[in-house]
Amino acid sequence: MRPFDAVLVIAFGGPLGPADVRPFLANVLRGRRVAPERVEEVAHHYDLFGGVSPLTALTTRQADLLRARLAEQGLPLPVYLGMRNWDPFLKDTLAQMARDGVRRAVGVIAAAQRSYSSCTQYRENVAGARVALHEAGLPDVEITYVPDWHTHSGFVEANASHVAAALGTLPAPLRSRARIVFTAHSIPASMAERSLYERHLDESSRAIAARLQTHDFALVYQSRSGRPEDPWLGPDVCDYLRDAHANGLEAAVLCPVGFLCDHIEVLYDLDIEAADVCRQIGLPMARASAANDHPRFIDTLADAVTGTVRRYARARPLQIVRPAVEP
Repeated sequence: MRPFDAVLVIAFGGPLGPADVRPFLANVLRGRRVAPERVEEVAHHYDLFGGVSPLTALTTRQADLLRARLAEQGLPLPVYLGMRNWDPFLKDTLAQMARDGVRRAVGVIAAAQRSYSSCTQYRENVAGARVALHEAGLPDVEITYVPDWHTHSGFVEANASHVAAALGTLPAPLRSRARIVFTAHSIPASMAERSLYERHLDESSRAIAARLQTHDFALVYQSRSGRPEDPWLGPDVCDYLRDAHANGLEAAVLCPVGFLCDHIEVLYDLDIEAADVCRQIGLPMARASAANDHPRFIDTLADAVTGTVRRYARARPLQIVRPAVEP
């Protein structure tokens, strides 16, 4: 008997139309004090793209391709998709899984590098959804998470392939002199100190650069959303591009190594803001796609799932911490 009945892909979520944007942002910002003008600024980013985030469509495609790849490998497990901030919500997805007879699932969080906001928070959301199952009188669905895959050869090769394609769009004389500028979502410095986030990002970046046989790369951050007085990870990508160009940088390829798909933060922060900076200072720039649906990235996800299934082929996963049930 297989130790698992299904796979659960867990992701951030995104608005599916203009009417969703502000309710979606309210979900993202729940419990946080954010100035209304900042909320409207971010809402405008989504408005520029018709109020639709590509994240849901891209993550759905990743899940569909993962399902097909697992079936090709003789592991025909259903793959469900649950989102933290918008449809399909995790609570609804786990309820459907319970009704479908799923009792144990492999969990894949759609983030390559671990921090509280990119990993632990999602696990807490799943735990809350399991509590909701109990409250609704539905059977529990145990989730066993795959191990880290931020340096998996498939993830590395997918990003390296996209960087190489972006390099090819630069004028030929500049290609050998272009620096790879890896970007990731900034987080508070206090959060970074308690996680593997910076280490994982550094390891991912170094592995991709090595695959491309270059030592000329940098790791920078984008999408900061906290109070100005609070320290967050830096440098900011736009500040870095200005400073690096002033110090002789001739061309750059931006690689969103901290993101798995080209959603709004990538499209706005890199394709609009960073691109505008590069035009203003006269710095030739190309942007590499995120992993998206690259076949080697799908291999990465499949390997993570099959490895977890093999690990527990002879023994049921031990649930060290079960979701708390309110009295």
